[in-house]
Amino acid sequence: MKTDVALALILIVCLGSAIGLSRGLDQHRNTAPDRFAEEPLYLNGRGAKRMTLAFNGLASDWYWMRSLQYVGRKIVTYEDEHNGKFDLANLSALDLRLLPSLIDVTTSLDPQFIPAYEYAAVILPEVNPDQAIALLEKGIAANPSSWRLYQHLGYIYWQRQDYGRAGEVYEAGAKFSGAPAWMPAMAARMKAEGGSPAAAREMYQHLYESSDDKTVRDMVVAQLMRLDWLEDREEIKHALKYFETHSRDGRCPTSWQGVFAEFPNTRLRFDRSTGAPLDPSGVAYRLINNGCDVDLDPNSKVPR
Repeated sequence: MKTDVALALILIVCLGSAIGLSRGLDQHRNTAPDRFAEEPLYLNGRGAKRMTLAFNGLASDWYWMRSLQYVGRKIVTYEDEHNGKFDLANLSALDLRLLPSLIDVTTSLDPQFIPAYEYAAVILPEVNPDQAIALLEKGIAANPSSWRLYQHLGYIYWQRQDYGRAGEVYEAGAKFSGAPAWMPAMAARMKAEGGSPAAAREMYQHLYESSDDKTVRDMVVAQLMRLDWLEDREEIKHALKYFETHSRDGRCPTSWQGVFAEFPNTRLRFDRSTGAPLDPSGVAYRLINNGCDVDLDPNSKVPR
């Protein structure tokens, strides 16, 4: 009975301390938000795990929320400073120096926290590819039968254009129970044509289908729109060149009217009033270089 009472008192004290610490951190954040956002973590994952004792899960959730808030604050600050919406496909524009440490502590406190590893696989390669690989390898060591972590690690190696290593990782992940049929196929494709646009599209589509994280999905959608834009650009440039060589004066078009008259089976979508081809976000492409080339409109949502 005395032991139960003592444990209850310890629990109450610990919870009270946690509440006090949380309030103190919130006050400190409100008075110096920028400085707080860049304060280094004085504890690594192992040290944090020793200090939190039986509250590892709760502490892991706290660090996870701080990770998400850290990225969110960076995006809001960027948008305020640049008077516009941040492009999720351009994370290198943010200074996310603390993110690897935050996710490392999160996963040290809860090694089975799969969403944190998946988030790291998509976000961290833009910050520090080596740390992204280290975190995924750490996740695989703690969750050796999770084929999804192999998928994400393969994705990182693919981004680094190490297609041979990416294929090996996919091949290893394909051996586990529950791995989808496309895993061994992707392993072969990485080794055969890892740098092709078709391989990139398949990579992103599988990543989208396997993630429930909205941020991850939004980033994948942006990358898929970028691939669509690159394919559109090649087709449009071909049409512009055809127009130039078959025009009476040998000049490029001054408008979109008539440019695609010889391309009835094109995959492009068009604005009915102007004849302009539309980008993946539904905004009309614009002619540049005196009508000899094409580019995205400044209002386009397609990442450059």
